[in-house]
Amino acid sequence: MNISCRWSVLVLGATFLLTLPARADEALEEVLVTGQQPGPGLWKVTRPGDPHAHVLWILGNYSPLPKKMTWRSTELVAVLAVSQAVLAPVSVSASAGPLGGITLLPALIGVRRNPGHKRLQEVVPADLYARWLPLKARYLGNDDDVEDWRPIFAAQELYRAALKKNDLVPYDGVWSTVEKLARKERVPITEPGIELKVEKARAAIKEFKSAPFADVECFARTLQRLESDLDLMRERANAWAVGDVARLKKLAPIERASACIGVMLESSFMQERGYGDVLERVRNAWVAAAERSFASNASTVAVLSVDEILKPNGYVGQLRKKGYVVEDP
Repeated sequence: MNISCRWSVLVLGATFLLTLPARADEALEEVLVTGQQPGPGLWKVTRPGDPHAHVLWILGNYSPLPKKMTWRSTELVAVLAVSQAVLAPVSVSASAGPLGGITLLPALIGVRRNPGHKRLQEVVPADLYARWLPLKARYLGNDDDVEDWRPIFAAQELYRAALKKNDLVPYDGVWSTVEKLARKERVPITEPGIELKVEKARAAIKEFKSAPFADVECFARTLQRLESDLDLMRERANAWAVGDVARLKKLAPIERASACIGVMLESSFMQERGYGDVLERVRNAWVAAAERSFASNASTVAVLSVDEILKPNGYVGQLRKKGYVVEDP
């Protein structure tokens, strides 16, 4: 069983996006970045005293963005033309050995369901469930299966439906454009990644089905984001589109990704198997790949979540600690 994801964490089939939309009853205005606008800018990373004057250029990735949005950064195209490498987002793969994907399919059935056949209404506070019902009706309609799911999976399904209904795309929408431009310019793409080995996968899945999760906070923050964050999301999308870094720094989104990812990574199920440090391993894999490419190439282009660029302890923050100088667009 091989599973991979880009700039999200995929744990036994659940992908947790980092930023998602708000209300579905308002359509997100189309954001069009053309040659007349500056477009998403590039962060410039250098190292004092480097005799070769190598440079790492980072395009800040934002999500979600309108599916039909077109954007073009003339700066990105110009930099790609003189670069020797493009650094892809880190991929995370989970392997259960040969034939694992076939033999484990029966064991995966019901992995999202609440232990003890409990309904969603029984495992979340009454006030949260009351807020869930109108959002479910708006995004998921009469789907009753989701009522048997754990809160974290129910919340994720709600987000996915909201993305689709609002005609929005996640992070891959930006990376796929950069990848196409890189291939057009025939710039080699480096794909860093980490692999998680699932020992005794069938027994692990059985344990996962019965393991308790403290996922009410994830559920609550998901509902909050869907109820109130549309205007902020629109502002962030437009700030990204025109390269307004100062505006992006001010428009912090409702933080729900860490709450949802933490449910998995901080659970005893994950900790006992040594998966609790996945996010740190992903960050270290990217930083190591960035340093290797920086040392080997005069110019490298990378794509990173804007959040990982801006927060002090993010990926770019790690480069700063190592002595690199980072210049905003």
